[in-house]
Amino acid sequence: MILNDNERIDIVPGTNYKIIQNKKRFSYGTDAIFLSHFVKPLGRIIDLGTGTGIIPLRMIDRGNVGEIYGVEIQREVAEMAKRSVDLNNLQDRIKILHMDLKELPEIFPKASFDCVTSNPPYMKSGGAIINLDGNFAISRHEINCNLEDIIRIAQYLLKPQGKFYMVHRPDRLVDILCTMREYKIEPKYIRFVQAKLGKKPNLLLIEGMKGGKAELKFHEPLIVYNKDGSYTEEIHRIYYDSK
Repeated sequence: MILNDNERIDIVPGTNYKIIQNKKRFSYGTDAIFLSHFVKPLGRIIDLGTGTGIIPLRMIDRGNVGEIYGVEIQREVAEMAKRSVDLNNLQDRIKILHMDLKELPEIFPKASFDCVTSNPPYMKSGGAIINLDGNFAISRHEINCNLEDIIRIAQYLLKPQGKFYMVHRPDRLVDILCTMREYKIEPKYIRFVQAKLGKKPNLLLIEGMKGGKAELKFHEPLIVYNKDGSYTEEIHRIYYDSK
């Protein structure tokens, strides 16, 4: 396979699959790895804002997974994700869609997926200084879609009792819970991510169920670093054993 300028091929952590990355563009981060591990994948899955396809590639061989769709609005990024799928001969199992996720109801019937995942932009539009590079701005800020768009489309796509999984920032927790309830996706589990024990959380992982009963539970926090700065044992497991 011929790579474009500034591109490289990396190994998807915890798998034997390869992924194409561009060192000058927005690449996947630890949040995508944590989310893909947090998800209990089942059946037909769709990943909203898939980027270079890291989450589908991490999940495709786990559990009873059928097919996975990855939706990405940025043409260059979606094209990289498609080439990664081709590189791993997964064309029959992973489909990359270059489109605006808000248009998904035009091509999929209501309640057609068992599981929806998303690693969305965290920053409210106007809430922080925006990187002038369009790729970084779209990946980090709510420019092409916002939190409500993600949850509204997830509600449309999910079957009754289908699962919604998302990684986000703790300072958006009230927005997340209120919006999920508004769209009848009941928050079921939350896990906070902390850099070190005793530090404030900087990420949260949340699972919701469409039409679920009201009962929110909290997992033990995920601690990234030991006191000496090395990765914790759980982080090693997350990175090197995607199952």
